[in-house]
Amino acid sequence: MTLDLRFYLSLILRRLPIILAITITATVAGVLYAISLPPIYRAESRLLIENAQIPDELAASTVRSTADEILLSIQQRILTRENLLTLADRHGLFADVPGMAQNVQLEQVGSRIAIYMPTTQGNTGVVHVSFAAGDPELSAVVTNDIAEQILQWNTELRTRASGSTLDFFDQEVRRLTDELSQQNAKILEFEQANRDALPESLEYRRTRQASQQERLLQVNRELASLRDRRDRLTELYDRTGRLVTSDTDRTPEQERLEQARQELASALVVLAPSNPRLKALQTEVAALEERVKAQLGASGGGQLSAFEVQMLDIDGQITFLAEQKRLLEEDLVKLEASIEATPGNSIRLAELQSNYETLRVQYEAAVGSLSEARMGDRIEVTDRGQRISVIEKAVPPPFRAEPNRKRITIAALGAGVILSAALLVLLEILNQTVRRPTEVIKTLGVAPFGTVGYLPGPPQRSGLTLNRVAVLLALLINIPMILLAVHLYVAPLGTLLGLTPDAAAEAPASLTE
Repeated sequence: MTLDLRFYLSLILRRLPIILAITITATVAGVLYAISLPPIYRAESRLLIENAQIPDELAASTVRSTADEILLSIQQRILTRENLLTLADRHGLFADVPGMAQNVQLEQVGSRIAIYMPTTQGNTGVVHVSFAAGDPELSAVVTNDIAEQILQWNTELRTRASGSTLDFFDQEVRRLTDELSQQNAKILEFEQANRDALPESLEYRRTRQASQQERLLQVNRELASLRDRRDRLTELYDRTGRLVTSDTDRTPEQERLEQARQELASALVVLAPSNPRLKALQTEVAALEERVKAQLGASGGGQLSAFEVQMLDIDGQITFLAEQKRLLEEDLVKLEASIEATPGNSIRLAELQSNYETLRVQYEAAVGSLSEARMGDRIEVTDRGQRISVIEKAVPPPFRAEPNRKRITIAALGAGVILSAALLVLLEILNQTVRRPTEVIKTLGVAPFGTVGYLPGPPQRSGLTLNRVAVLLALLINIPMILLAVHLYVAPLGTLLGLTPDAAAEAPASLTE
């Protein structure tokens, strides 16, 4: 099926009055609507977001928020309910409407504020701030007020953030200082409580243990030797009654006793036990021994004998060595206990020292961060970091920003064209008249040999057609609308007609008569 352009063009030309009527009516309505809208002025202020003046390599600010984050945070604070109501009251935005509800005020003020920042390069960008109002002066004043709020909020947010960071690290340093002191006190208390079983003295205690064990063996040997000597001297004294056997030291009784003991020994070999001679020798030996003992006791003059002196000396040495042995054994027990306790103490001490080292590393890191936080806070307080400054204040705009009457008029014209096209399509759908050869073939179902076009006869007078009705309606609608627009927005019709106000008032009365 081919597109019959000539046929459709003829349809458009035939319905041209309807198209023009609808298009003109829609356009006039759009123009009147655009004229009826009140003018809105939008003053604009520009703010510049600047990078930090001090390079980060030398001193960096502790505020790491990007320009977009800072601007979004400020924008949310400006658009709060309390701030918007305060802004409206301060500038009297709704002074002429005293009964307006707060929700309506919030909606209108919030919709009039525009804060926009194009894509930034790094952390630098330009912020556009504007406020829409019916008065240019009011628009400029409110816009500058909002720009000042942005500057104040930026300074407050950055100094608050840097101050909070400084306070945090200051508290952290104090906390770690207290924990280090407490941990150091724990280590000192543990070392004092276990000073004899610390790992650093383990080698010394093992060496001392070996030395004390060797000393104990030596003391045991000396004690065994002294005890053996004491037993031998006691046995010798009990058997001989003397401690030495030298001839120069013997008394006559001792010599006689020695001879009698020799004779007794010889007689015991030769004579029988019941021999009187043997009994006489035994009696003599006993008598001589008593006499020798008496002589030895009398010769002392009330002093200790040589045997007693030696016994006392040996007993003293034995007592001393026994005490030494007891001390050595006690020392060895203590050394053994301390050596056995050393591994556990080593683990506990290593745990305490590890905790102390961890706290020390955290403390050093916190001190470094505190120094950076102080520098960052100083940068923000002196306004040396990223900042926002006004590069152009808002001034009363000479031209309105809204409404865009050209755009509204063009939109109305387009709407009229679309409506007229839709009406044409609807009329064609409803029209079932056969007007083209293709429609003849479609209706009859057969292909004719040929077709003859419509031959119009002489012109006939007809009544109201659809085109004439459309034109008439367009005139009846558009002419009053145009006259009303001229009367309201250009000049009163009476003035344009040259009538005085009284005459203009009397004219309708005369017409009614």
